[in-house]
Amino acid sequence: MLSEENNFLKENNEILSILLIDRTSNKNIKWCSDNYELKGLFFDDDITPYNIIGRNSFIIKPRSQKTKKEQQKRSKNSAEVFTSSWICNCQNNLIDTEWFQYKNVFNVETINAWYSTPKVLFKNDKTWEDYIKDTRLEITCGEAPYLVSRYDTVTGKTIDIKERIGLLDRKSVFGI
Repeated sequence: MLSEENNFLKENNEILSILLIDRTSNKNIKWCSDNYELKGLFFDDDITPYNIIGRNSFIIKPRSQKTKKEQQKRSKNSAEVFTSSWICNCQNNLIDTEWFQYKNVFNVETINAWYSTPKVLFKNDKTWEDYIKDTRLEITCGEAPYLVSRYDTVTGKTIDIKERIGLLDRKSVFGI
């Protein structure tokens, strides 16, 4: 059975093609891994829509769904660093506390978790438009948990939209 995302991507192939472009080279991003050689996908090959939908729809998996051995190998060979969702939330909260000038803007942290606050308050002549337009630099890569948080990076469980903690998640909350 194909995933909901797989069906979306099949219907919106143009969007997927855009998402697979490396904005530095304007070419497709590369696999940069030998994990997929048995499927005929090699380190320097481009990732194309054909490679990741249909028969290969589950080839790309979150770290939480990979074996411990594969996780360790990626850390050793590629310097892949794992950051749990609750750590990403803490760090994003630090930035937002500075910007908003008060704590618990989007959520309240608990031990290795959080719960959302009912409403974001804008003070000191700042508006939601200012927040949306605020430029931030996110220098990590991989699953991009600092930007978007569809699922918990530790458990792999889906995070409800109003509980998400990524920067783009936070900016999109004003449209909900």
